[in-house]
Amino acid sequence: MTALAALIREEVARSGPVAFSRFMELSLYHPQFGYYRRVRDPFGKAGDYYTAEQLQPVFGILIAARIRSLLGEMGEAGEMTVVELGAGRGEMAEAFAGMPYIPIDLDGGALPDRFRGCVFSNEFFDALPVDVAVRRSGEFREMRVGWSGERFVWVEAGRVDEEAEDYLLRYAAPRQEGEILEVNREALRWMERVARHLERGLVFTVDYGYTAREAARFPRGTLMSYRRHQASEAVLEDPGERDITAHVPFTALEEHGKRCGLEPLRFETLARTLLDAGHADEFAAALGAGDSAAQTRRRMQLKTLLFGMGETFRTLIQRK
Repeated sequence: MTALAALIREEVARSGPVAFSRFMELSLYHPQFGYYRRVRDPFGKAGDYYTAEQLQPVFGILIAARIRSLLGEMGEAGEMTVVELGAGRGEMAEAFAGMPYIPIDLDGGALPDRFRGCVFSNEFFDALPVDVAVRRSGEFREMRVGWSGERFVWVEAGRVDEEAEDYLLRYAAPRQEGEILEVNREALRWMERVARHLERGLVFTVDYGYTAREAARFPRGTLMSYRRHQASEAVLEDPGERDITAHVPFTALEEHGKRCGLEPLRFETLARTLLDAGHADEFAAALGAGDSAAQTRRRMQLKTLLFGMGETFRTLIQRK
């Protein structure tokens, strides 16, 4: 049993089954034992997974070019600030050189009070803690996490609260009996924060997820865990030792953002975003100069971005 598992088990013993959002928050962000708080680097070949930001410098060059182009189309001039949510190791900092750059993680950094520019994120929203519900007899019931037989188990509890029910009716109905759904309240709260602080500019979100119309493709929900480059649905096993993600509800981000004053501009595949970014110079800036080995590495990065991650990930661009 992991040290974090022991702590969560004690909490369950004291208070009963916990909300999955609490379990996921502790699993990922516990200050001592959380997955993202451990000394071990979870990224790359020796870690548990790759991200698009690791395909540098090509990813950063193209994303920065696209952001500058769109801000230019909005008529923005002068100093534009880039705020990156979930900045992690700061791999995008070099790409945004020449623009004030503010990295933010869940446990560090804060949005500027009022600023103009862009709020950028890559695989940020999929790592926010979510609640889980199941459709039973025409209503949504909460799925919590309990302890039984020396392991964590799902426990079907009472009807979800009013906020969760409103979320599910708005973004997930109608659904079939027994289907599992996630409630990503934190995603909506981040949209609200961004809208309050961004005076004028873009919200540029790269992630994997689904629209409300596509939600029926996931009758068992979208929760996944990752360890040593192996994906698994065993999200309750080994808390703190594996990543946990939930697909991003893009319709919720778009519609809630609109209510907060963020106008939808584009929703497309990441490949489309990158193609538009590289169109002006036929990817010359991204491929760059250098020896043949460097050229080959960059071409392989571009190929992976366009034909691998590019078709799986989506880009949501909103403006204010």
